[in-house]
Amino acid sequence: MNNIETIPLANLSFIAIPVVIVFIILLKWKLKTTHTFYAICRMLIQLLAIGYFLNTLFATSSAEISLLILSIMLLFASWIALDSVKPQRKQFFFSAVLSLTLACGLILAIVIIAVLEISPWYDPRYLIPLGGMILANAMNSVSLAAERFQSELINNDSIKARNIAFNAALIPTVNMLFAVGLVSLPGMMTGQILSGISPFVAARYQIMVMCMLFASSGIAAACFLSLIKHRTTQSHKDTKKS
Repeated sequence: MNNIETIPLANLSFIAIPVVIVFIILLKWKLKTTHTFYAICRMLIQLLAIGYFLNTLFATSSAEISLLILSIMLLFASWIALDSVKPQRKQFFFSAVLSLTLACGLILAIVIIAVLEISPWYDPRYLIPLGGMILANAMNSVSLAAERFQSELINNDSIKARNIAFNAALIPTVNMLFAVGLVSLPGMMTGQILSGISPFVAARYQIMVMCMLFASSGIAAACFLSLIKHRTTQSHKDTKKS
């Protein structure tokens, strides 16, 4: 099997063809393309920038810098997660930060120290990509939980709203668990197989990834819902007293 080390830019340009097809469909159906075009451009700029940045970062090895980057990623993830509940964004922001910190910090520590036994533990080549993967998944879970909790509060009490929101937050990850290996070969496993690693070894890494994604979804959503449920219940009590 040939190892895939780099993709020539000329070859990479071919993937733009199906992207253009989607934009043609949007135009034909008279749908807005501005937001989608902005998303594509932002993706390109962000990935090129992070590629350059990580290449520089990997040349160094500093616990302080690695933790600083993870902290910045955490703050951005917390803010983005609450996009679905913009009116309550400032109110719920601390709850999102705390939930993501607890869930992602715990899982990342287990993966880095116990599962992979990385030395030093702050090696940015492992800490940043794995931390980003866990944060992104937990962020989506918190976002779904926040939106569903707010919508369910209209017709249900806070406990039932919390339970429904928690189930909703887990749906995408549970669907991934059902589909992996049957419908899809996820990114890490596919990348390792393409690079020449044995599928059996790649499968072990993917099991680790699926477990850490499921756990990050569940723990982050549960922490977040518990925190905002307490705040919501307290605010309702204060409203009744006044």
